[in-house]
Amino acid sequence: QDKDKLEICKANDPPSAETVKDMIRYARNVIEEFRRAKHYKYILCSCIMRGHLFIGFLDFFIPPGELLEICELSLDKMGAVFEDSNVYMLHMMYQAMGVCLYVQDWEGALRYGQKIIRPYSKHYPSYSLNVASMWLKLGRLYMALNNRTSGVKALKRAIAIMEVAHGKDHPYISEIKKELEDH
Repeated sequence: QDKDKLEICKANDPPSAETVKDMIRYARNVIEEFRRAKHYKYILCSCIMRGHLFIGFLDFFIPPGELLEICELSLDKMGAVFEDSNVYMLHMMYQAMGVCLYVQDWEGALRYGQKIIRPYSKHYPSYSLNVASMWLKLGRLYMALNNRTSGVKALKRAIAIMEVAHGKDHPYISEIKKELEDH
């Protein structure tokens, strides 16, 4: 199953083992860089003012548009070697979806979520809360975009998983069922 998670592009001329190894190294590095970039960064700086040494921190924030660009550029680069179902691709798609949600780009978030759900359903166990969470996000996105039919279907899939994982009487399930009734 781990082999499925690291799926490589199927092409007439498959990438060499070295190319795959380099792309895995790149993917790990870009994921770590993204993790650091999405939080405030502090840089230690020092300066001498009026004969005294001052040491302090500068902080800066990477705007969401730039974070999304990091995701998209890395997905383009990794996509030359990895299938969309590869865990490194899925990780960056999930991050891109998160940025889209943050900036309220519902269509963008939905596009990434739609790419993620099938491989998630394949890689995770049947009643995984990771899969339920993705169905929940998709359901809410569909509802927000006035696609009630797809929204109801996705929310029901989330509920089915959550009923097994949490039990039928869990407050989360009641909350989602109320959402369905209210729409």
